[in-house]
Formats: sequence, C-alpha cells, structure tokens
Amino acid sequence: MFVMELMYTAPIEDVEEQMDAHIAWLDEHYASGVFLASGRKVPREGGVILARGVSRAEVETIAAGDPFVVAGVCAYRITEFIATKTSSDLAAVRESLPL
Repeated sequence: MFVMELMYTAPIEDVEEQMDAHIAWLDEHYASGVFLASGRKVPREGGVILARGVSRAEVETIAAGDPFVVAGVCAYRITEFIATKTSSDLAAVRESLPL
C-alpha cells in the first residue's frame, strides 16, 4: 500500500486552475480500484492519497500523470507500507508480511 503525499509548490490560485482535471484524474484511479481514499491536508498545503494494488514504479507513473504535477503546481512524496493491521471496515485491504 502507498501513502501518496502531495505538496503544493505554487500559489493556491494556480492549484485551483487545475482542480477539475485533478478530480477527473482521481476519479479514473478510483474506478480502476487503485485509490482507496484521498483528501486535502489541513492546513491546505497539499493532500494525501491512499493507493494499493500496484507496484512502486506504477504508483510513481500514476503520480507523474496527475494534472497538478503536469502543470508544475505540486510534488509527491510516496511512502510504501504494509497494512498488516486495520479496522474491521478496512479488512479487505489488510496485507501480510512477505515471507
């Protein structure tokens, strides 16, 4: 599983100009089953996406295709982790440690 942390690198007005395209990009990856959750940081300096079911290389390619990145208004920090413990609501995404 991956935590994709977005950090805005441009004024919020420039980010807002790309918001519709960014939301369409999010919708595409929710539909494919890769994205599990997303939202804005508080304070509004970026966002966070939880992703799964792809390799690190694939998640990096997905991030590079974000309209925010293409427009130069954000950068990503991607952290991989193994979700070995979850709430019962997230049991379907629970992972096992590699042998």
